Amino acid sequence: MLTRERIELKTPDQVRRMRRAGLVVADIHAALREAVRPGVTTAELDAVSADAIARAGAHSNFLGYYDYPATVCVSVNDEVVHGIPGERVLEAGDLVTFDCGAYILDDDGTQWHGDAAFTTVVGGHYGSDSDRVLDATTRQALWDAIAAVARAAAGQADGRAARLNAVGDAVQAAVADAAEREGVHLGILQDYVGHGIGTAMHMAPDVLNYSVKRKGPRLRPGMVLAIEPMLTAGGPEVDELDDGWTVVTRDGSRAAQWEHTVALVPGGVWVLTAPDGGVEGLAPYGLEPKPLA
Repeated sequence: MLTRERIELKTPDQVRRMRRAGLVVADIHAALREAVRPGVTTAELDAVSADAIARAGAHSNFLGYYDYPATVCVSVNDEVVHGIPGERVLEAGDLVTFDCGAYILDDDGTQWHGDAAFTTVVGGHYGSDSDRVLDATTRQALWDAIAAVARAAAGQADGRAARLNAVGDAVQAAVADAAEREGVHLGILQDYVGHGIGTAMHMAPDVLNYSVKRKGPRLRPGMVLAIEPMLTAGGPEVDELDDGWTVVTRDGSRAAQWEHTVALVPGGVWVLTAPDGGVEGLAPYGLEPKPLA
């Protein structure tokens, strides 16, 4: 979390450009939600993602990234992240994460990126209560973290809560609350974390999903963060498959990931990859997003 890399701060105009990219990612999510069903292959869902990007006149920031072969990561059940779409046929009860991204171009060729993920259950009915708790807790952790960042951006926090530590502290607290409330053990991935985003998909700073003692950067307007808690229904240990991409839980437990691209703006945050800018997600916290005019 202590980084010597420069954090790219965006101007209001640049945040607006990133909102355009974020809305493309939101369109990809909407198209995938409509298309996912028992019997569909993950390759067919990649085609849905590619079509949504093309219709928006945008570009995939996944396809070709270090030779990644698709426009979306589709991670099923014990696959945590970076699942490569292929001939796998989805079945009712599968827990599937779609990690999606796109970028738009400025007139001068500058890229502006968006990145977001969601987890869903194929067929609409969880195969177990464990899957339900895992998915719900991961989504809760995401919005707890976004709300913590919003309070910091609004000047309503101090100490650790005013720094990037707020994200990891919020995720870890959400997992602890679920353990007490539901009597479950959930693992927090440590090998894969969130990140800054802007003119590239992955930028400084690393956005950890767990608490550390070291002080992170102070949260301030102009930062844009991809906040993405990744949880498992077992331990946090993972392995990478021979394809060089797909990451699976070592103990075979199921996993979930939720992510949004979040801009820190004067007075709060604007959730760039949420169609409503974060209205619904922030409402339970008594907060509102701060879209730029």
